[in-house]
Amino acid sequence: MKTLSPQTILLLCVFALFCLLFLLIGRRMGLSQGRRQERADWESGKLAGIVKARLKASRAVLGGLVSEQIAPMLPDFPFDPGDCRFVGKPVDFIVFRGMNEKNITEVIFLEVKSGTGKNLNEQERRLRDAVQAGRVRWAEFDIE
Repeated sequence: MKTLSPQTILLLCVFALFCLLFLLIGRRMGLSQGRRQERADWESGKLAGIVKARLKASRAVLGGLVSEQIAPMLPDFPFDPGDCRFVGKPVDFIVFRGMNEKNITEVIFLEVKSGTGKNLNEQERRLRDAVQAGRVRWAEFDIE
């Protein structure tokens, strides 16, 4: 096996040092350019519009989440609120019809929709399809 001379090792170390220095300087220049661009966008009003749009979307999502949680308390809710258990994802509630009377007669997967986004997402559609196709079963897990 051939060994490297001290000069070759020194050259490799200097080369590695220059590469590292080049990367650090490039990163710093990129961050600086990004900050300048962000400042320019903010000053031109572009970023303010983006922030407003994101805040509006965030409020809509939060409003939907709150609506889902309080749905059983609304006057036109079609199920007994005591029979409902909030799950959240991938379905909002599981309704155990008759649970308050200690006689469960039906289990219902309930998705609550509010506002303009009344379409089911992909996971919700898959769950609906599995339930409608009868691909639902009972399982138990015993802890020893």
